[in-house]
Amino acid sequence: MSSPDISVVICVYTEDRWEDILAAVASVRAQSRPALETLLVVDHNEALLDRLAGEYKEAGDVRVLANAGPRGLSAGRNTGIAAARGDVIAFLDDDAVAERDWLRHFASSYADPRVMAVGGRTEPIWASGRRPAWFPEEFDWVVGCTYRGLPHGLVRVRNVLGGNASFRRSAFDAAGGFATGIGRDGDKRPLGCEETELCIRLTRALPEAVLLIDDRAVIHHRVPKAREHFRYFRTRTYAEGLSKALVARSVGADKGLESERRYTTRVLPAGVARGLRDAVLARPGGAGRAAAIVAGVFAAAGGYVVGSVRARRGGTTFSVAPIEGGSGG
Repeated sequence: MSSPDISVVICVYTEDRWEDILAAVASVRAQSRPALETLLVVDHNEALLDRLAGEYKEAGDVRVLANAGPRGLSAGRNTGIAAARGDVIAFLDDDAVAERDWLRHFASSYADPRVMAVGGRTEPIWASGRRPAWFPEEFDWVVGCTYRGLPHGLVRVRNVLGGNASFRRSAFDAAGGFATGIGRDGDKRPLGCEETELCIRLTRALPEAVLLIDDRAVIHHRVPKAREHFRYFRTRTYAEGLSKALVARSVGADKGLESERRYTTRVLPAGVARGLRDAVLARPGGAGRAAAIVAGVFAAAGGYVVGSVRARRGGTTFSVAPIEGGSGG
């Protein structure tokens, strides 16, 4: 099977990330295995749309588009999918840069026609220059990065992580796009799980589908100072509980919480034990990491309970629409 053409979608929403956006695009254009195109999807920000259109007006490999759906990351991604011309569509966060072989590692797995999605490894770039001593690696998903507890190497998974992921175009034909109403909306509450819901929906539509993580496909993701504080940690873990409740409501708790059960019963207790051991050995941050893990679990559980009640009452909904256009339409 020939190597697939890959379109890269980068969703953007604020001029505050201007330099980050330019760096993200530059990292795609510098790939050892070139992308077919880079699509910048602007989320209801006319000033940013015009500025980016001017910046890349002479670039034949970069297209700037307006989000054609409701405000939010999911609709932006769906706009990119509909406009993309590639056989595979990769997603990169607007505040991340990809290593030179990122797309080459993605492409290699698609030689197997059963593979419908491939994700990679995301490393944090802390604004302060180093990881906060209290911040547990088990919770790096809070800042959009690969966390301790994920398997290493090239492995089969339930779902990929959306900030560093790729999907075969036919995956969206089979399952539809990202659900709106479940993920991020600019600077509002940091919800998530839209890629989890999509991946579960995909494997239900295509039971033979294979979803992989290849930890050689690396990106580096900026973590602003505001996200290095416990206040954000608590807010994000609570929001994850809200999102998980929506996913469980949609696909059932058995599938929706399948990976989370192992994480909470094995990975997190081991993290607490490591933190307490470090505290006994007078190593910096040990007690703080153990306490943060416990606090994160309680915050997520609280969000899950609240989200479940809201979902049962019909107060929180999300929808999935087919991708219109396709192949650059």
